[in-house]
Amino acid sequence: MAGVYDKNAEKYAQKRPRYPKEWFSMLASLTPEHKVAWDAGTGTGQAAISVAEHYDQVIATDVSAAQLEHGAKHPKVHYLHTPTSTTEDEFVAMLGGDNSIDLIISATAVHWFDLSFFYSVANRVLKKPHGIIAVWTYIYDMRGLEKSMKLVHDAMLPYSNPGNYHAFERYKKLPFPFESVGYGSEGSPIELDMEIEMSLDEFVESLKTGSAYLMAKEQGVELFSDEILEEMKREWGDNTGRRKLYYIAYMLVGKLKSD
Repeated sequence: MAGVYDKNAEKYAQKRPRYPKEWFSMLASLTPEHKVAWDAGTGTGQAAISVAEHYDQVIATDVSAAQLEHGAKHPKVHYLHTPTSTTEDEFVAMLGGDNSIDLIISATAVHWFDLSFFYSVANRVLKKPHGIIAVWTYIYDMRGLEKSMKLVHDAMLPYSNPGNYHAFERYKKLPFPFESVGYGSEGSPIELDMEIEMSLDEFVESLKTGSAYLMAKEQGVELFSDEILEEMKREWGDNTGRRKLYYIAYMLVGKLKSD
């Protein structure tokens, strides 16, 4: 998906919602050391800069060089371009070698990965036995905007990449071969609220950073029809004001399985 996001990297950086600070505090509390974290599929670094508040160094990787060019600046965050040609040994070396990472996160990205490759790298670089891995996604089931978001989902579905499957399934079918630490397990992610304050225009612009919308746009199709926009305005209420929105997010957290 790097090609689609490459063309929209600046807008992605500006419009994507931020994740709650409390999530990162919780994850940091699970690792006894706070030296190095890895943000896999960092995009423009929304999650990386939050992780950096808890770790000495954050290595933030992505296949999209354009996304990384718009990465949020932070003195502890080191962005690395990792094209799909990167071998496992090269990847491990870039991350500091075997047994080197305290925390791995993948924020709304793991469903795009070659999972066998990613998990193989993760198993090598996570510190034994206390390294932590956390992956999460959020979906368009939004409280208070149920009807309009159902219309958005149905409009986007024909243009969705196969990688969206696990996101649409709320990570309930995502392979996650790690031992649970009390925050979800394979087949049973924890559900979290992600509170965002936006205007209606800002919300629509954030939706337009999604891969399905971008794929449709490349084919000359505008997914946000008058019907969808009118339903959004109706459910929104005062469409000139800002309001709190609640995305529903799904997270899996684990550690290496005991031998």
